[in-house]
Amino acid sequence: MNRSRASQSGDPVRRRHCMPFGAEVLPGGGVRFRLWAPAAREVTLCLEHGRESKMLPMDVLQEGWFGLTTGIAGPGTRYRFRIDGGVEVPDPASRHQPQDAHGPSEVIDPLAFEWSDGGWRGRPWSQTVFYELHVGAFSREGGFAGVQSRLDRLAGLGVTAIELMPVADFPGARNWGYDGVLPFAPDSSYGPPQALKELVQAAHARGLMVFLDVVYNHFGPDGNYLPRYAPAFLDARQHTPWGAAINFVGADSSVVRQYFIHNALYWLEEFHFDGLRIDAAHAIRDVSHPDFLEELAQTVAKGPGASRCVHLVLENDRNEVRYLARSADCGQTRYAAQWNDDIHHALHVLVTGERSGYYGDYADAPVRHLGRCLTEGFSYQGEPSRYRGGALRGEPSAGLPLTAFVSALQTHDQVGNRAYGERITQLATEAAVRAATAVLLLAPSPPLLFMGQEWGSVAPFPFFCDFGDGLAEAVTRGRREEFARFPAFRDPQARALIPDPNDIRTFESAKLDWHEPDTSAGRRWWQWHRELLATRQREIVPRITRLQGGCGQFRRHGETALDVRWTLADRSVLVLVANLGAGPTPAWDWPAGRMIFSTGGVQAGTHMLPPWSVIWFLDAAGTGIRA
Repeated sequence: MNRSRASQSGDPVRRRHCMPFGAEVLPGGGVRFRLWAPAAREVTLCLEHGRESKMLPMDVLQEGWFGLTTGIAGPGTRYRFRIDGGVEVPDPASRHQPQDAHGPSEVIDPLAFEWSDGGWRGRPWSQTVFYELHVGAFSREGGFAGVQSRLDRLAGLGVTAIELMPVADFPGARNWGYDGVLPFAPDSSYGPPQALKELVQAAHARGLMVFLDVVYNHFGPDGNYLPRYAPAFLDARQHTPWGAAINFVGADSSVVRQYFIHNALYWLEEFHFDGLRIDAAHAIRDVSHPDFLEELAQTVAKGPGASRCVHLVLENDRNEVRYLARSADCGQTRYAAQWNDDIHHALHVLVTGERSGYYGDYADAPVRHLGRCLTEGFSYQGEPSRYRGGALRGEPSAGLPLTAFVSALQTHDQVGNRAYGERITQLATEAAVRAATAVLLLAPSPPLLFMGQEWGSVAPFPFFCDFGDGLAEAVTRGRREEFARFPAFRDPQARALIPDPNDIRTFESAKLDWHEPDTSAGRRWWQWHRELLATRQREIVPRITRLQGGCGQFRRHGETALDVRWTLADRSVLVLVANLGAGPTPAWDWPAGRMIFSTGGVQAGTHMLPPWSVIWFLDAAGTGIRA
């Protein structure tokens, strides 16, 4: 079934995703309203007309649905649903919340926006270099316009895809985005829906893909009215670290599944996103066949993915390989890739020396963990995790192409999960960070940069939110108690210094300082990233399309050094030689081929590898490593 409609009259293009719920503007005028409220006896549509309101009883339809079509509403009309004569709630499929999550919804006509990117078909996955950003903290002014104004700089850097942290409407003026309660409405603090469409369109004009981070495992703790009239949205038997789990398998789950599948299609079709990142897929509880993640991937492939490049990416702590399976010709069958926390953790241990928390799982042999990630994807492929009490984690991944694993040295999670939100440049030496960056940006796996990383930003990125009284205090207290098990925060006085997530100063501290890129250090860092990404696009990208699994091998040399050899899709051989330690190490046999990148003037054939040195070779003849 085609769930989208895009009308075109010459040029420009108009796009709309049709949904069975919410407010749909009709071609001949008027609006059709529908709400699934199986726990309600009656529902009244409350329309705002200036200072007056009009109350229109909705028709009782089958299986818990209520509906009404009226000619007195149109684009710009604000409305709520009154449940059983009592509480008034926003539309759970609202396209716009101009007065925040607790306010009225607004009717939006998506066909009013004229798109000029009708020729855009996306970019192949092999070209992907991610740049993750938070819309509110990316610029001083915040919002979609603030991102759009800096797209030229991102395109010039060499990234090919910007990934927006969640924008679904959340309560308050600021939030990481993972407390969203109205998943179809871009948060009004960032601008109206039109501003987000303008951002996507402007990115496409510069050859940039745009991905959106979406949360399908829980709703935020404030502003979710669904339990009042549709409690079947939540599964009381299952819980996530952030609250009750979404009901994807129990009674009435078919409507819930379609709600979130329509959400994905809505972003991809109506806003023309190039892909989605599915947050914390391990917290989606579903044992049905196909499960929600499989059904979502199949629906996207048959829908928007049938006519252009659309890529789905997972975050999944379980390291499950079935979602990443490839066809016989190495084409994607479900998800393009998964964020690979293993490689982040291994590199973090190497460059910082930290071994507490989940880093303890990589402290025994970080170079071995890194080598396995670089050649097989996951490091944990069924081994016991000490951090998880000895539970087995992961599945064998060596058969997957390395393009199925997104690699990063910094992400919002790994920076923000720290008590103070410190960046890697505050935790490790510049030489160490440069070496790790040189490894990540030229390895076959698609890399990800976190906003400001390209100029060595020192702005922290702590967790922030804007909850009301009661909940705000509970979140602040809970945030500080999370760190009580770490030695540095066992003292209550030390925990009291952890930034208050609800304090606006915490949010302000996370905003990028756009004067930093113009400093000498900022320019030096930017040029380093630019050179690496230019080398990647020139030397690596043409050789990793249809990359096979099992193409890599690595050898350890002492505690800090390794070499890695990949046979790429065109049978050329890519070789990494690296010393990721603070002291020199004896060199070993040198690979064939030409040197395509090195750190700090390191030369092939030297007898000693300096500290934090990285050298890359490419042998187009495929002769590999000399004996």
